[in-house]
Amino acid sequence: MRATHGYTPGLRVTERALIRRMRRLPLPGRIHVQVGDQVTAEQLVASTELPGNVANVNVAHELSVTPEDVPGVMLFDEGDRVEAREIIAESRAFWGLFHSIARAPISGTIETVSEVTGQVLVRGEPISVEIDAYIDGTVVAVEGTETVVIETRGALAQGILGVGGEAHGAIKVLCDSPDELCHVGLIAEECAGCILVGGGRVTLDALRAAVDARAAAVITGAIDDVDLDDFLGYALGVAITGQEAPGTSLVLTEGFGDTPMRRRTFELLAARDGRRASVNGATQIRAGVIRPEVIVPEPGATWDADTEAEAAGLGVGSDVRLIRQPYFGRLAEVVELPERLETIPTEAEVRVARVRLEDTGEVVTVPRANLEIIEQ
Repeated sequence: MRATHGYTPGLRVTERALIRRMRRLPLPGRIHVQVGDQVTAEQLVASTELPGNVANVNVAHELSVTPEDVPGVMLFDEGDRVEAREIIAESRAFWGLFHSIARAPISGTIETVSEVTGQVLVRGEPISVEIDAYIDGTVVAVEGTETVVIETRGALAQGILGVGGEAHGAIKVLCDSPDELCHVGLIAEECAGCILVGGGRVTLDALRAAVDARAAAVITGAIDDVDLDDFLGYALGVAITGQEAPGTSLVLTEGFGDTPMRRRTFELLAARDGRRASVNGATQIRAGVIRPEVIVPEPGATWDADTEAEAAGLGVGSDVRLIRQPYFGRLAEVVELPERLETIPTEAEVRVARVRLEDTGEVVTVPRANLEIIEQ
């Protein structure tokens, strides 16, 4: 049974999970919390400054002097601060009849004056990087001056695909059922700052209305692939998402087309209407899978750790989603896991599973690699 872990990715939907999220700075900086602190999702936990961009000024060329003469025409030394368009070097020739100047292209600091190339490097303003806690929880670890680990207990629902980065706000359920169309008429002014939970397919107009209403995120079952491209303004790649800036993050729990949200996922989120939640649309499909997620912390949760849902391997009775044609997107239950390899229509010999389709009750045979566990 251990081997099934290597073939079958998991998708978690659970009311009870122990969730830890690492918040890491790109460079050493300052940690603003300590172990044991209670934090909110919006709270600043770490910050640093990245070196600014560098701009080059070819002083030798602009002043028509040799590189070794550049230090003598500079009005500033290395380490001095300059403002954009400020004169940093000048030269006069023929008793002042010819006057040439060089200006700083950006505000910043003179970093290098080269006698070899005749060029001056101006380092721009430092870039401030601030990292919030992302989830309401407790600081359980601080590692040096770069990393903070936040822990919480609560509900966790992972999706198939997301776009946009991290967001947090109160859950607002828009649809009455998991198969209801999430249309523009459901979006109102009071959606501002909220995490909107739809049902089935979300329309392009509804997404644009959510952005206009300044909603934090939209969680729904599916979308037309053409609408997703129109929403982003370009065709989405397949490697990794999360850096898009559509204005409102989007998490799809099922995928594309008219696929409704799985009822268990819908009921889990609907039961938490009005509660604070955190969302991350980042998705990585290839090696090192990253799932988009919705986390709803349970303040003061004291349940026994033994009752928390843990990742499980593939087994008889497992709920799965089929992720290849001809059954793409359909939900099923595993009824048998044959030990021996079987030949599939492509004539390859692979490990297979027999699953009962949720919508029709039909039992079909599919390669195990075409399954995704829905862990609950």
